[in-house]
Amino acid sequence: MNIKNHLTEIASQNGIISDSMQFPDCELDPAKIKVIMINEVVPRNPDDWFYSETPDPENRRTAFGLFEGAGVSVKSMRDVLDLGIYITAALKTPKAGYTADPAVIRAQLPLLEAELTLFPNLKEIMLMGDVAKKAFNMITKARTKKNVIPSKPTGGIRGNEYYWGDIRVFPTYIMTGKNLIIEKGKCDTISDDIRRMMEVIKNG
Repeated sequence: MNIKNHLTEIASQNGIISDSMQFPDCELDPAKIKVIMINEVVPRNPDDWFYSETPDPENRRTAFGLFEGAGVSVKSMRDVLDLGIYITAALKTPKAGYTADPAVIRAQLPLLEAELTLFPNLKEIMLMGDVAKKAFNMITKARTKKNVIPSKPTGGIRGNEYYWGDIRVFPTYIMTGKNLIIEKGKCDTISDDIRRMMEVIKNG
């Protein structure tokens, strides 16, 4: 399955097509995906996106460094997919300002919901940043009438266990952005969460 084609069709059906949208451009077998890592938002420059064809996009370089910190060696997005991990963003368009517009998050929920329901053998969801947590809670609250993840700072909740049905949910920090370059402690925290996520895959 080509994910970009699938999400483009979902966007068209829901009337949310935009020239600035960026979708994961990859082929995969949905049955082989065990983890979804949901970052906050796509970058302003498409060349920085995880799935960009440029040689060393910023998002990918940062993410691979976090994987390396977790003891997981990946050299390409295909390596990540082959581990059963799918990376996406809660918002498929760049933020207009410093914060994400709740109306934009709400409008794009059908895309994230389509991704969450695409993988029949999903075991884990990593929510990387506040926008990812907010979008995920909007989806789950519509179904269960309550938030899966508490509306509290990530630092105070990330060590706890959360579940959406049988799926383990890990709230952690956003895995892209220039702040990660200087916040080594935060990088170590994210890598630790990735390490714990990988243990769940291996033991599951």
